[in-house]
This record gives sequence, structure tokens and C-alpha cells, in this order.
Amino acid sequence: MEEKKHQKHTKLKRRENENFAPNEIAILGTKCSVIADFVQKMSQNLQKEAKIGYLDASHSDSEMQQDYDSFVFHHSGSLETTIKTELNEYNERIRLSQHDLVFINGNHYQGEKQILILDNEKEASVKKRLDQLTRIQFIIKLNDEVDYFDCLLEKFPHIRNIKVYAMADEDAIARHINNLIQEKIAPINGLVLAGGKSTRMGQDKTELDYHGKPQRHHAVQLLERNLLDTYISVASGMASEVDSIIEDKFFDLGAFGAICSAFQHDPNKAWLVFASDLPFVDSEVIQLLLKHRNPSKMATAIKGKSKTFVEPLITIYEPKAYPILLGYLAQGYACPRKVLINSEVEIVEVDDDLIRNINTPEEYQQALKEING
Repeated sequence: MEEKKHQKHTKLKRRENENFAPNEIAILGTKCSVIADFVQKMSQNLQKEAKIGYLDASHSDSEMQQDYDSFVFHHSGSLETTIKTELNEYNERIRLSQHDLVFINGNHYQGEKQILILDNEKEASVKKRLDQLTRIQFIIKLNDEVDYFDCLLEKFPHIRNIKVYAMADEDAIARHINNLIQEKIAPINGLVLAGGKSTRMGQDKTELDYHGKPQRHHAVQLLERNLLDTYISVASGMASEVDSIIEDKFFDLGAFGAICSAFQHDPNKAWLVFASDLPFVDSEVIQLLLKHRNPSKMATAIKGKSKTFVEPLITIYEPKAYPILLGYLAQGYACPRKVLINSEVEIVEVDDDLIRNINTPEEYQQALKEING
């Protein structure tokens, strides 16, 4: 009889990280100062499209003597941190989870993807790091005189087929890097919230008929018409054989728990969360939200034009929102609106009536009159 293998931990779907971040590229082949200058220029070029990080090693000969961690905020909106810590790939994946791309100084650390800079003065350095060149995205020639080193031609016989730029081709290089960022943007799934208690309505709000069918099914079809793989979020124990469902794994946390449960189901997707009590939301609103999606921020949210705060239950939550949500939960907060208010969010404004919640029988009857003319 074959012995059943013991599984110690619950098997969860993992975030698709590279060595240190969800999307990283190491730069190697030249001096650290040239790499740092290159990163600065590329970051300046890409700052409107993406959030960029840079992982490097200290080049100081003296060890930091500070006996405390410091967090120095500047009034311009920047933070300088100095922390006593060891490099740890798991912790860096948390620290760098908010970045769309992390550049890595390849002279010190290995990245999943690479940019190779050809510099005649650094042939020995390249030869020493040949095994780190696993996924070269493109090559940059530091000057016109430089050519491929023999060690590169021997290790990579087809290296001349890889795209080559001159160092001065900054705009073209930035476009190439931006394409690498765009390739990693998460696909969007739909999540229709249907696990609420509907206390004020006195009956299940998801079963109410505004458009010739239960609102739950109308909401699913609305998202599917916009080409989203869509799931229904339900309370634990309410599984359906008909619908694609995600059961709440974070009990008694309402919409907050539903969003976290969706990310636990698949942390590599963005989730367009859509409440079942918004009968005036139509395909145009969904398309507007999708059109203005900003994946460099943690979410893209709808806000009524005269409202102070965004509506958290018609919002696209990016994968980078998941660790933020869990961080708020660890502090005892389970309000998605509080998370959005205090985070980097893209806001899309619409008329207030389009995102009006229907919570009571009286509101339901009034909504029916308006929808049916």
C-alpha cells in the first residue's frame, strides 16, 4: 500500500515573483556608476507610466554605525529610509511588491532578466558573470568601438540576433523597457459580490430583478460582455453548482473579506469588484473604468462627481493591493474604502446616480420605476 504523502502546509496559489520582485531586470557589463546613471535616466523617462525601483549594494567602505532604523520624510513627498537588515528574497518581494519594475545592479545581485551593456573595460567582469546571463532582453553598446567579446560568442552563438542599442538611444531603450512593463500587467478577472446579508432589504438583494433577470446574473453578464472571466463571491457554505464562485475564506469581513478571498484564489490577477446592489451601473461605466485603469497604482476606483470618497465596490484592485489589504487587516481595519482613501488610487468620476446603492424595498421600487421609464 502506497503511503500517503503528508502535506504540512495548506497549498496556496503563489504570487508569480522573480528573484526579488514581480518584475525585475538586472543591468550588468559596465561600472556601477554607469549603471546608476542609466537607471536614473530610464526612471525619469518612465515615471509617468510606471513605479520604478532600484536594488543595489552599498559602495561605502565603512559600515553603517547607526543603532536605529530611520524614516526621514521630506515635504515634497519622499521618504528616505535607513534600516539595519540582511538581504532576504522573501522579504524583498514584500518590500518591492508595489513596483512595476525593479532595476537591479547586476554587478552585485542576479536578476531574472538582464540588460547587457558592452564595455571594453569590463570584459573580465562579463566573463565572470556569464552564468547570470539567462534571459538577455537587449544589449547596449557603451560606444561605437565596442564589439562582442569572444566569451559571449562562445557561450551564446546567436547573441548577434539580440536587439542592440547605442547608449545614446535613450527614448528607444525606454520604449523597449516600457514594453517589458506592459507585458507584466495582470489580466483582470471580474468579482460580483453576492455574500451580503441584505438586512435592510429583507430579502436577498442579488435575487432582485431590475433587468429581466436576478441582479447577480445581470452583473455577471455585464462583466462577461466586457471580456472578463467573472466569479461570484459568496459566503462560506453557499456554493453553487451553476456559477463560478469564490467562497469567503476571511469570515465575517464582508466585502473586504471577499476581495482578499479573490486574491487568495489568484494573486496574479487584478480583480474588478462589482457589488450586486448597483443596478444603474451599465456597460458604459464598466468600459470607462477599464479604459482609465492605471496598473501602476494599487487600484482604479469610481467616484461620484459630488462625493467626497471613492466607491470601493466598483473598483479594479491590482495584485499589488493584496499585501496592502492584508497590512490593514493586521492593524484591525477591514474597510476597503479606508484602504483606498489612504493609498495611491486612480480615480474615475461619474454622475452620482450611476453608482447609487439600493438597500431598502422603497429604494427598490423607486429604482424599478426609473429603469423601466
